[in-house]
Amino acid sequence: MSIHELRLMFLQLREYITDDVNELLDFSKKAYIYDQISLYDYRGLVRDLEDLGAVLPEIHY
Repeated sequence: MSIHELRLMFLQLREYITDDVNELLDFSKKAYIYDQISLYDYRGLVRDLEDLGAVLPEIHY
């Protein structure tokens, strides 16, 4: 799955478009958890989105 395809999936489910790589990273994680994309696609998307500057949020306990 490409980032373009992820954006289209995002648009269909959220009904707005985003170019925010962090928001797309969160969306891809949820899509993987809910079995909407495969592990193979998820890993590729994470790599591509991180290359574009996406970062996971810091967890504060």
